[in-house]
Amino acid sequence: MPDLLTAMNPPQAEAVQQIDGPLLILAGAGSGKTRVLTRRVAWMIRECKVAPYEILAVTFTNKAAGEMRERIESQLGKVEGLWVSTFHSACVRILRRDIGHLGFDSRFSIYDDSDQERLLKEVLKQLEVSERDMKPRAAAAAIDAAKNRGLMPEALTGTDPQSELVAKIYKRYQQRLQQANALDFGDLLLQTQRLFDEHPKVLDSWRQRFRYIMVDEFQDTNRVQYNLVRSLASGHGNLCVVGDDDQSIYSWRGAEVGNILGFERDFPGCKTIRLEQNYRSSQTILAAAQALVDRNDNRKKKELWTENPSGEKLTLETLPDDIEEGRYIADEIVKLQRSGRKLRDMSVFYRTNAQSRVIEESLRGQNLPYVMFGGVKFYSRKEVKDILYYLRLLVNPVDSVAAKRVINTPARGIGAATVGRIAALEEEAGGFLAACSLAVERGALPKAASGKVAAFVALIEEFRTHLETQPYPQLAADLIEAIGYAEQLRIEKTEEAKNRLENIEQLLAGMEETAANLASLQEYLEQVALITDLDSYDPSLDRVTLMTLHAAKGLEFPIVFMSGMEEGLFPNARSIATMSALEEERRLCYIGMTRAMDKLYLTHARRRRMFGSYQYNPPSMFLGEIPAKMLDAVAPSPALRHVGEHNLASLFEQVGGEGALVDEFSDDHDDVRMIPDAEAGLRLGMQVRHAKFGVGAVRRIEGEGDHQKVIVYFKTAGSKKLLLKFAGLEPA
Repeated sequence: MPDLLTAMNPPQAEAVQQIDGPLLILAGAGSGKTRVLTRRVAWMIRECKVAPYEILAVTFTNKAAGEMRERIESQLGKVEGLWVSTFHSACVRILRRDIGHLGFDSRFSIYDDSDQERLLKEVLKQLEVSERDMKPRAAAAAIDAAKNRGLMPEALTGTDPQSELVAKIYKRYQQRLQQANALDFGDLLLQTQRLFDEHPKVLDSWRQRFRYIMVDEFQDTNRVQYNLVRSLASGHGNLCVVGDDDQSIYSWRGAEVGNILGFERDFPGCKTIRLEQNYRSSQTILAAAQALVDRNDNRKKKELWTENPSGEKLTLETLPDDIEEGRYIADEIVKLQRSGRKLRDMSVFYRTNAQSRVIEESLRGQNLPYVMFGGVKFYSRKEVKDILYYLRLLVNPVDSVAAKRVINTPARGIGAATVGRIAALEEEAGGFLAACSLAVERGALPKAASGKVAAFVALIEEFRTHLETQPYPQLAADLIEAIGYAEQLRIEKTEEAKNRLENIEQLLAGMEETAANLASLQEYLEQVALITDLDSYDPSLDRVTLMTLHAAKGLEFPIVFMSGMEEGLFPNARSIATMSALEEERRLCYIGMTRAMDKLYLTHARRRRMFGSYQYNPPSMFLGEIPAKMLDAVAPSPALRHVGEHNLASLFEQVGGEGALVDEFSDDHDDVRMIPDAEAGLRLGMQVRHAKFGVGAVRRIEGEGDHQKVIVYFKTAGSKKLLLKFAGLEPA
């Protein structure tokens, strides 16, 4: 058996052997936390004789969970009873066993975002709420935010008409979910917490089972996830959390960096171990990223270091516009490929998906293959989803969203009017499928429609009888032929139909592959529902990877291009409102930089086409926070001279401020209002002093005369928009 402490540095070895009590492992970027986590589990089982079924290890992606399990079993061999899973998967397993206490059936469906939106449209219609007053997506966002905070509908307080409306919609939405025996993603966590809160004996049984709990990526937990692990760990206190507050970037979906910052306070007697040796990046990349993130105040201090070589300086390139930026990136990739680098070694990051189009066009122009996160996922394609909805309905016949989707798919002559008549009986019947039968029995439908609806119900009931006796890949294949889905595509004989048919064949092949491990159709549908983009990432394909900075977390590449390094884009315009938002943007930049192993490119454009018009934004303030000695000065861009030391102001001066852009792009100057630097003696990047807020840098100047306003970033107070006439600013 391998020595579990081999090739581990002292803090890593200490973390592996620290088993009992609360433990906080602050794991810096690239510090080998997965090795620590997996060997810690192996140490518990092999050296401390902890039973595998007493351990719960949770993380945030199926990919990470799979990698953890593989590494553990490489140390110990096959391990039975050990739970290594995502939060959502763990909660599904708990709910499958105990959700009956909450009035649901264990065969519940899991609704994705599109199911949620479809159901909310019905709820708004039922409540006679116009989409002008509340759009389904807005309602979904408000409900998700409440669930992330652990709030059920009755806990929402309506302090204004809009809040009262959200509470009303949320309450009705939850009623409809329960009628459909369905949970959305937020419910998987929230209903588990509700189960533990309302049924102490259920909590106690799970708490006794899981005597040791480990949580990866703890900085990404929301309020409910924190409450869940705290509930399970109460009593024995054997909770180990691993994370890095410098990599907390998901506040927009409910993550609370305070969970990791306050862990030592919430768990008295907690031991803290810092993993600060980086094994991924060159010394130069690491030092540049450290200098950046050190600007944040709300963080636990860590000093990352590495024994890796110094490596190359960061390449900082200024391009005239986004088209030239895309061409530059593609040209550099070609040069790197010719020098012997593999395409799979390279990745291009961007702050928003809208930036990818120009980069894609440039890569295609050079015939460079690429793979992009955030495209249409396989399981989201129409034909695949149609079949999955049929299968969902077989498992959970009260799933009304699924029933409405497939009743006329493929077309069988059941129109919207017929569906409306059936839906009117849905509440009484206890589901849409049951309402179909009730409508036929009562003669509520025209004769032709009645026959077609009856045939649809008979089809579903017939296939439901084979659920327990027939392997689900064969059941699905028979269903596809019985409804004529494949035959209809064969008749079309178009290229699109051919592709859709191939997707269906791929779906069936995937079922065959998983049937050995996932014996039931319910297990298969559950796995599909919880799949993410990252789970389909295949690093063996020799292609350039394109992705947003948020998607890049958890990955690493020898060569990274970070594009669009401009004010208003990155950091984005919304983040200037508060210090906490700006610090999260800086953490996102830090994550992007620390994905790079050998070489890091930083690019920005003087003008960028966004939403149909040109934006002229100065370089990102983050560029000014990287020490100049770490930037490549061998072939400086004419637009951005290298200087011995620089700050944000010097970067602005080098590109000439916004005023300089009028000359270069005079044909487009009407697209933006340029403010001459001479007005009021201010210029972009200039250091100024305010009586209340202290010293700051000018980031934007708007308007003119008495109405002129200035946005200044103050280190102590964040960004402030001031009326220049009364601001009392002085040169710093």
